[in-house]
Amino acid sequence: MVKLLGEFVWHTHPDTDEMFFVHSGELIIQLRDRDVVLGPGDVFVVPAGVEHCPRADEEVSALLFERSGTVNTGDASGDLTSQVHEL
Repeated sequence: MVKLLGEFVWHTHPDTDEMFFVHSGELIIQLRDRDVVLGPGDVFVVPAGVEHCPRADEEVSALLFERSGTVNTGDASGDLTSQVHEL
């Protein structure tokens, strides 16, 4: 479960899909050719290797599903990269 606000970084996950399930708010998944707008209860899967940039103009609560060990910023790294925590 994550809370999102603002624009993230453009990145890809070369070896894994990433699924977004929005609990509350409106999440925009920016793709190079279009934007996907998600509201509460909506689900979207970004296929492996597709460049994307999540954006939330107001706070969003969402569940992210991805392979264990996936780095949140994918191939971009940088200041927004968080440590991978094993549960």
